[in-house]
Amino acid sequence: MVTAEQVKQFALECGADLVGIGDMDRFEGAPLQNDPRYIFPEAKRMIGLGFRIHRGLFRGIEEGTYFAGLPALGYANINDVYAPVVLREVSNLLEDNGFEAIPYQNTSIRLGCAQGTPVREGYPKPDVFLHFRIAAFICGMGEIGFSKLFLSPQFGPRQRLAFIITDAPIEADPLYEGPPLCDRCMRCVAECPANAYDPERTVKITIAGRGVEWADLDSDRCAAVYQAGAPEYSPFLPDHVAEYIEKLRTTPRGEERTEMLTYGPGPFSFARDETPYCSKAWESYHHPGAICGARGCTRACMIHLEERGVLQNKFEKPFRIRKPWRLETGKTDAEPPAAVEDCPGDLRAQQTKHGE
Repeated sequence: MVTAEQVKQFALECGADLVGIGDMDRFEGAPLQNDPRYIFPEAKRMIGLGFRIHRGLFRGIEEGTYFAGLPALGYANINDVYAPVVLREVSNLLEDNGFEAIPYQNTSIRLGCAQGTPVREGYPKPDVFLHFRIAAFICGMGEIGFSKLFLSPQFGPRQRLAFIITDAPIEADPLYEGPPLCDRCMRCVAECPANAYDPERTVKITIAGRGVEWADLDSDRCAAVYQAGAPEYSPFLPDHVAEYIEKLRTTPRGEERTEMLTYGPGPFSFARDETPYCSKAWESYHHPGAICGARGCTRACMIHLEERGVLQNKFEKPFRIRKPWRLETGKTDAEPPAAVEDCPGDLRAQQTKHGE
């Protein structure tokens, strides 16, 4: 029979950077709509795969000169191209050894969750939505930080995740038992341009007997600013989107917020459709533009973890090497990115020459 070690080694050879195996019983107590045991009731294990987001993909946003790399290669490529290939290969290994495998990729949510009608009494509505950060925690791959992001000892917040649900009775890993990664430094709170974290409001749950706590994220604010950025941190923001975001990040949740959002698209759709750079991102690789560049939840967290020396992925130089840029006001009336044919003639010639 295939062993846990063989599965892990094969997954790494196929291109995963992280692998962990969790017992499906650890999902006991999960909300009905987030319980993957309803996807495969006979499943015994969940295999978690992690794929690093290269630190260099945050560099262009840190410098304010190249925003496309992170959403294109750090998110879309991993979620929709690279990780599914590894999921398929590892699932093949399990099937070749007589076990069923259900690959579950990051973008499954786009088809909708809890949209259908339960097919049996007591069952969740299709589709069941797997909480990726909790699943990675269950697979022993790391911990959940105050930011609500999953943190691994290898890369901190800098990875994407994918999973396989299987009936293979391979050995499960224990929950993460290494040194604590999140020290509640609150840099994620201080540097979040969406003002999406309230340090006084948290979510507390118990997973496999272990208490876990993270900040109560304001998802409306995060959804808009993650895509389009905030006025002081986005060179692409049209005036009316800047005004919308400013109102959103200063209006608390409650009746006034509800009234603000009632007669129009949600923050995610509004930022995507009304910011030309974000619209182009969806047209090009069907992923949010991520102009925010995860300024608080990922970049600030990563910088702090590297300063503490707790991550296994080491670098010769610190990530932040100069004072971060900040706009007095966001650029207004932004135009869509220029196509190559709209560039000056001498630039086109240079591009042609370098492309030969």
